[in-house]
Amino acid sequence: MLTVVLSGLRARWASFLGGFVALALGVGLLAVMGLGLSATIHAPERSPQRFASSPVVVQGQDRLTLDVRRGPETVSVAQRLDRPQPVDNQLLRELKARWTLTASGGPDAFGVDAPAAEVRALVGDRAQVLTGDERRRADPGSERDADALVGLNALLGTSGGVTAFVSVFVVASTFAFAVALRRREFGLLRTAGATPGQIRRLLLAEATALGVLASAAGCALGALGAPLLARTLVDGGLAPEWFTVGGPAWPFHAAFWTGVTVALAGAVAASRRAGKVGPTAALREADVDADTLPLGRAVLGTGLLLAGLGLLAWTYATEPSALLKRKTYTTLPMLLITGIALLSPLLVRPVARLLRLRGAVGTLVRENSAASVRRTAAVAAPVLVTVALAGTLFGSATSVTRAKGVEAREQTAAQYVVRGTELKPVTAPAGAVVSPTGPTSVFVRDGDAAVVKYGARAVTDPAAFAELARLPVVAGDLRDLDDRSIVVNEEFERRRVGESVEVWRADGTGPVRLRIAAVLALGTGDNGPYVTRANAPGSAPDRIDALGGGTATVRALEASGGTVRTADAWAEAERPSNGGPQARLGMILVLGIALVYTVIGLANTLLMATSVRGGELASLRLAGATRAQILRVVTGEATLAVAIGTLLGLAVTALVLGALGAGLAALSAPVALALPWTTVGAAAGACATAAIAASALPAWRLTR
Repeated sequence: MLTVVLSGLRARWASFLGGFVALALGVGLLAVMGLGLSATIHAPERSPQRFASSPVVVQGQDRLTLDVRRGPETVSVAQRLDRPQPVDNQLLRELKARWTLTASGGPDAFGVDAPAAEVRALVGDRAQVLTGDERRRADPGSERDADALVGLNALLGTSGGVTAFVSVFVVASTFAFAVALRRREFGLLRTAGATPGQIRRLLLAEATALGVLASAAGCALGALGAPLLARTLVDGGLAPEWFTVGGPAWPFHAAFWTGVTVALAGAVAASRRAGKVGPTAALREADVDADTLPLGRAVLGTGLLLAGLGLLAWTYATEPSALLKRKTYTTLPMLLITGIALLSPLLVRPVARLLRLRGAVGTLVRENSAASVRRTAAVAAPVLVTVALAGTLFGSATSVTRAKGVEAREQTAAQYVVRGTELKPVTAPAGAVVSPTGPTSVFVRDGDAAVVKYGARAVTDPAAFAELARLPVVAGDLRDLDDRSIVVNEEFERRRVGESVEVWRADGTGPVRLRIAAVLALGTGDNGPYVTRANAPGSAPDRIDALGGGTATVRALEASGGTVRTADAWAEAERPSNGGPQARLGMILVLGIALVYTVIGLANTLLMATSVRGGELASLRLAGATRAQILRVVTGEATLAVAIGTLLGLAVTALVLGALGAGLAALSAPVALALPWTTVGAAAGACATAAIAASALPAWRLTR
């Protein structure tokens, strides 16, 4: 058996080349993503910066710790404060009385030159005592770096998932089509006495050999590509400047065995199909596409398609805000893509026959595509993946960003908006209304089992705020906001106007009981709670809305130290329609992976398919067709298959964007859907170029 397998691989290396490259690339990417994920979880140890010379650091509390119920037990949960609390003045005096203190960067932390045990005994639970590497927690930017690593972890996990999905897709498609082309060979083997089990074992052995070789090559690629990934992420602003990858061996083990598993999984269905072919049936049907949609494939495709549609409907009905999240519109389309790809043979003939192409070349293109369903579907499937991912990723992200921008503009009646950090106070000129607000947080119990941190806005002048704000109020009145009340959204467990809600402030002080003055619709997620400055300690204005007053207002706003824009210009700058650079880089990474796999799949499929059509093309030459006409037929078939895949990908995009639009409407947010025609067109164009080249080259060689 091993001799037959190795001989077959040597003889048909061109047929396996595409699968080998796709699998090696997939394993390499998985290894790189695994190394990146490991680096985000186990960040390299860095020496403290702010208090590098102090052996002990006393820092104010930076967590709010509350008791919650978990089943029959009571446990403590901690939520991070916006900023550490200042060290208590009394504690500070006690520390100064005994040891030398080092101040650096603010009252939230001090270095102490003393034994750690003695400092802990004095401090108790009034502050945190940090030693060793824990002193990094007092460094500026430590929390920002931690947040960046969390976002990077999500990006790499998503990219790894897309890599695994697309590699399985391409490898399975390659094996399935290769088996279809080898039916005559299997018929001869069956005639020579081979059993169905031997045929299946032959294919599985070939897949194992291919998987081992490709996975080994992929691990080598991963080791070379990991440093390049780190530099790209740092240069793109997705990772901190000190971010590096490398070290652990588990990503290579995981990638290697995943590659072998993917190769076997892609060959299982093909081997079962090959084992069912009888000798005479194989010889009789070797060049005829019959039974292109077996019952198992039809059932699986229908099930995945219904599951994808059902999950979209269920998400819309239970949590429409989840439809706006990148994780949802990245992963949910995969079910729809797989389901439609499995059912694509049903659509090939009807779509091809609908075309009314003129002339002999057009007729041959139409009829050959309709007759060779497997070939057409095998070409359309990877195009479907790329176009669907391009449409859903970029379309959903652009639609959500555009909806946020429209919503932000609709929610203020201001003529001018100022943005900046720690804006200076502004005196409103005669006839002008000026409303400064700043970022803060509030902590609220969600029943007895959780404590939720809400990003909120601190209002300096409630009357001016109520005059300029156009928030989606579903109950109550913004004019009732004062130092003893709060404006909440529909996410709050307690959201009835007049009720009281127990709140902890951004610095951990509380609880205070605030009356609910108004309730807002959830919107795109930015309609957070609003409190007055009295309940937002430490908050400084970062936005000023202004209306009226003419040029005097503009001059006054310029004195705040921020950037003054008209409201329309501010809305566009705040939420650019094409998203932020980091979000675009992440989506380009995912789409780039899919596009590379698509090109590999198209080239492999069309090279195999066209190379075995020597007899057919020779017959066309004998019938009087010129070489140019034959090339137009072959490339026309490839173009038609790409067009079918593009249409199916657009259908998936329409389903996802339709669900997103329904979710935005359910959240009382503006519905501003956008289909990224440029991105989709570029993806489809790249697929068409690869398909035409991969079909024209072997056809040119065969017709010489």
